[in-house]
Amino acid sequence: GVTEAGTLLTGSIRTAVGLGILLWQGIGDTLRVSLTGDPVPEIKAGFDILKALDLRKKGPVVIACPTCGRTRIDLPKLAAEIEKIAADIDKPLKIAVMGCAVNGPGEAREADLGIAGGNEEGLIFRQGRILKKVPAADLLSVFKQELTDLVAEIRKEK
Repeated sequence: GVTEAGTLLTGSIRTAVGLGILLWQGIGDTLRVSLTGDPVPEIKAGFDILKALDLRKKGPVVIACPTCGRTRIDLPKLAAEIEKIAADIDKPLKIAVMGCAVNGPGEAREADLGIAGGNEEGLIFRQGRILKKVPAADLLSVFKQELTDLVAEIRKEK
């Protein structure tokens, strides 16, 4: 672990860099994330470090675009809501949250499931293939159902 790492953001970054280098080189078999404040985020930070290094394949990875002038939805809010929805999933999925339908499905075509915002509507897509066009008000609930269906399909295959 990295002691005196800091607050949630800076401490997570310092720990990821410090431990990531060692773990990438095969050094170490245990990690400890120490953050100022509530210890609960330390667990998620640790698992996220392992997932980023491809050392842990449990649970989804949520990617989101940085937004641009084409973004027509509250992308940070949507991405946070999707992270919450996906938090209890144990299957290793890649989920994309994109700000526009122009680039979203293409840029995130490797995602198992994705969502892309638009003007008063959005797209739900799987591996770059558009599944549905959905009114903005229903986007999150439809995405949640598609995610549930995808996880059920994966469980059937195993």
